[in-house]
Amino acid sequence: MDYTKRIRDLREDSDFTQEYVASVLGTSQTMYARYERGANELPIRHLITLCRLYNTSSDYILGLSKTK
Repeated sequence: MDYTKRIRDLREDSDFTQEYVASVLGTSQTMYARYERGANELPIRHLITLCRLYNTSSDYILGLSKTK
């Protein structure tokens, strides 16, 4: 599973909208949707923010570990 699926699953499991997560990241909903689809790579600054938002490790999001 790649990080695009993980960030979508984390968002859906948290009952967050793309618009909400985009606002936390300081980007548009359209750009965040592109991250989830894999059309754009997720910048490291956004990865760090998502780790904090979901209280998880970057290893989990990147698929380097199976546990949150």
